[in-house]
Amino acid sequence: MKEDWLQKLVNTLDKEVEKIKEGGGAAKADKEHKKGKLTARERITLLLDDDDDFIEIGVWAAFEMYKEEGGCPSAGVVTGIGKVAGRECMIVANDATVKAGAWFPMTAKKNLRAQEIALENHLPIIYLVDSAGVYLPMQDEIFPDKEHFGRIFRNNAQLSAKGIPQIAAIMGSCVAGGAYLPIMSDEALIVDGTGSVFLAGSYLVKAAIGEDVDNETLGGATTHTEISGVTDYKVKDDTECILTIRDLIGKLGPTGNANFNRQQTVEPELDVADVLTDFPEDRSKPYDMMPIIKSMVDANSFTEFKKGYGQTLITGYARMDGWSVGIVANQRKIVKSKTGEMQIGGVIYSDSADKAARFIMNCNQKKIPILFLQDVTGFMIGKRSEHGGIIKDGAKMVNAVANSTVPKITVIVGNSYGAGNYAMCGKAYDPRFIYAWPTAQIAVMGGTQAAKVLTQIKVSSLEKKGKEISDEEKAGILKKIKNRYDKQTDVRYAAARLWIDDIITPEETRKRISHAISCANHNPEIPEFKTGVIQV
Repeated sequence: MKEDWLQKLVNTLDKEVEKIKEGGGAAKADKEHKKGKLTARERITLLLDDDDDFIEIGVWAAFEMYKEEGGCPSAGVVTGIGKVAGRECMIVANDATVKAGAWFPMTAKKNLRAQEIALENHLPIIYLVDSAGVYLPMQDEIFPDKEHFGRIFRNNAQLSAKGIPQIAAIMGSCVAGGAYLPIMSDEALIVDGTGSVFLAGSYLVKAAIGEDVDNETLGGATTHTEISGVTDYKVKDDTECILTIRDLIGKLGPTGNANFNRQQTVEPELDVADVLTDFPEDRSKPYDMMPIIKSMVDANSFTEFKKGYGQTLITGYARMDGWSVGIVANQRKIVKSKTGEMQIGGVIYSDSADKAARFIMNCNQKKIPILFLQDVTGFMIGKRSEHGGIIKDGAKMVNAVANSTVPKITVIVGNSYGAGNYAMCGKAYDPRFIYAWPTAQIAVMGGTQAAKVLTQIKVSSLEKKGKEISDEEKAGILKKIKNRYDKQTDVRYAAARLWIDDIITPEETRKRISHAISCANHNPEIPEFKTGVIQV
């Protein structure tokens, strides 16, 4: 059974997610209903074949951010993958109950992540637009840069050029630059009476050119379906709009796929709940990663690669819900090499980096998706490691990960520190999907070590200014720094900033990995694998 500490943590997260999903609250939802509109989540439920199969991406986005602005639950937009008329689709729905659907910096980042997933996996994307546009008090953090608001329209064009279907529904406000998103999609619907799209609303038009015109005449459904020709379908309400989208998706033509290897699924050898009894609450304690792997993969399907070599990393081929997959996982127990060296679990040594690089190359050669299971504290340090070429071997592994062209999926089960995060395919290395357990901690180094280093720097700085610091004061400084650092290593901090796509439980991990490979299978394009100059 699941340990009490872990169950309590999961329960806490579940309650917080329930609160996040309320968006702007019941009163704001009632206000939308009185306008004849559904909320973002109600629209998605109506759109999907089965709401229970919806894989939400970025629900934690902007968690505990923008407090001075009153908060922005889920960054004011709901994104995720679900089946529409039998077709796996990415869905992006503005939540008008949160600041009228206005775009905060994290709203843009979340939209870009949804488009990235759609582009990488060739998933049709459906936009349910209902937004007041850029949140003006923060425009300098949303508007001009490469990964800001304007990148979304560039992605519209890129998706279209790839032949990936995009359907947009204007179900509320669609203002200024945001007006380009639905119109740069393949087809656009607009709801009569509630939907409107224009570059400038009536107040701005009056102020700028002195023209008196109401918003409906300026950019309502009749204007854009019967006069300007900007939109393609005029619908009477949200329900007709959603049903029309389902009809359009249902009539899409055939697509190719990658033909990744899949056989009949077999249940795992071990039950994940039983395995978790040996999973330590203290992130510094050792444990065996192999039972966790056996609780995920199909029974008797794991073939370990170079089992006796580089033992602080486990590499091998397996089946995940029938899918063929390569696995690179940090072994967290202490191991002894054949040369007699005791190696610390969770640390990447030269031999394990060498093994992982070779295995990643093999997976690319065989066109097998790769799963990275992270619980890593970093690369080994010290004279022996430096003399042995740890930087060279680590660089080889990072090169292989960076240039890998088969789909990569990352699950962080525990620590994800420093260069270990990079070598094990952290967010910077383009995993198709990246998830984390509630126990995950992501930082440049562990909290205790970082706090000690930062305290030493702080105390040294104060002493240079002639101040005498007592042991009690030093302890106070250490505690303050550690509390701040611990908050930043909390998995919710990472999820709020979209360093990960979602926080998932150990029990749902197998399903999420299988779903990720299924999505990746929609894209038949696997570029040639090249490493360039690689350290040997």
